[in-house]
Amino acid sequence: MGRMSEEVKKAIKEFGPAIVATANKAGKPNVSAKGSLRVLDDEHVIFADIASPRTIANLKENPQVAILLLNRELQKGCRVWGKAEILNSGELFEQLKQEYAVRKIKVNNVVKVTIEDAVAF
Repeated sequence: MGRMSEEVKKAIKEFGPAIVATANKAGKPNVSAKGSLRVLDDEHVIFADIASPRTIANLKENPQVAILLLNRELQKGCRVWGKAEILNSGELFEQLKQEYAVRKIKVNNVVKVTIEDAVAF
């Protein structure tokens, strides 16, 4: 398990949306923008599955994920690599479900990514 530097955590907080890359077990890739990406702690990030059927299907077959955040104007960003876990119950899921319900947005799942590596640039 890797730890995120303060620079990576700052990029995640300030830049977005994140671009999340996944691949199924055959290697067919998918990329999806995630405006909900946030730092959970030094070793995990999370995002809400609001309308991400391919991302979730890929993660069920292959939990490896890569995430890119970029600020074009500053030419800065970060890359995060990790292993995803799909949550559809429990405290974290309920927390995000309630948070988004206020905005009338349904959360289908929460994806929790355990960081393997993270770099800021």
